[in-house]
Amino acid sequence: MKLSVPVTGRAAAAVAVAAATLFTSGSIAGAAPAPEAVAAAPDLPVANVKAHLTQFQSIAAANGGNRAHGRAGYTASLNYVKGKLDAAGFTTTVQSFTSGGRTGYNLIADWPGGDTNKVVMAGSHLDSVTSGAGINDNGSGSAAVLEAALTVARTGYQPTKHLRFAWWGAEELGLVGSRYYVNNLSSANRAKISGYLNFDMIGSPNPGYFVYDDDPTIEKTFKDYFAGIGVPTEIETEGDGRSDHAPFKSAGVPVGGLFTGASRAKTAAQATKWGGTSGQAFDRCYHSSCDTTSNINDTALDRNSDALAYAVWELSK
Repeated sequence: MKLSVPVTGRAAAAVAVAAATLFTSGSIAGAAPAPEAVAAAPDLPVANVKAHLTQFQSIAAANGGNRAHGRAGYTASLNYVKGKLDAAGFTTTVQSFTSGGRTGYNLIADWPGGDTNKVVMAGSHLDSVTSGAGINDNGSGSAAVLEAALTVARTGYQPTKHLRFAWWGAEELGLVGSRYYVNNLSSANRAKISGYLNFDMIGSPNPGYFVYDDDPTIEKTFKDYFAGIGVPTEIETEGDGRSDHAPFKSAGVPVGGLFTGASRAKTAAQATKWGGTSGQAFDRCYHSSCDTTSNINDTALDRNSDALAYAVWELSK
């Protein structure tokens, strides 16, 4: 990990997906489906994801040590993400709301093209708690979603469905930003979202590999990716209903997502399955000042970032 050109099980999985697609479709080598299958399985360079985390850390350090709702560190984080997306050709929208007497912001980025009656969304909360920089919670999800969006632009991906990416404010205060977004959608626009994918804490230092079990199709997509690289998964229970997918699910939108664990302790069976330390929290720095760039497991961040991209591409074809 931490390589400029990471070598992971991702490439092998992409080849397997491409080969399976060609075999089942009866296509010959070099025919049109081949590059499409490869394009549907991009590798997100973990070095790029970690570069975004370094920026979030620097932003926190320059703004009182955190990136919390209503604070300068949050605004600077949003401006960093928005600047990258604007330069890449996304249509960005900043949505404001009020919570706790402070103004908060959601950032929404739409990739031009695709069927706007069938929208695939990927999102994460951008705010930290006031006690720290929030690099795993949730710089990790925010950085991976950003890099996936930038990869869409870099590769010129033009899916059948419309792609939308989101960074939520005030999640730490009770899913305020995402709930505001969902509540302000018309029923018709809610119905156009074919799936919302949530990424909250995907680089925990003592990681597990947890998949949301809310929507069967989205769940299977993530499980297929991890099976392809030989990593076992478990159903996510620790954060069930406690992150930004919850308002979407309540509104009837199919949801799914990934998680590597928070304050719950890793069991002996899980340590045997995934490595790491049993009896220790998945993230000992959860909601504390030590949630910095040194609080990230590179392998977990890499695998989950690639799983994120795999799901976005597969579900938006």
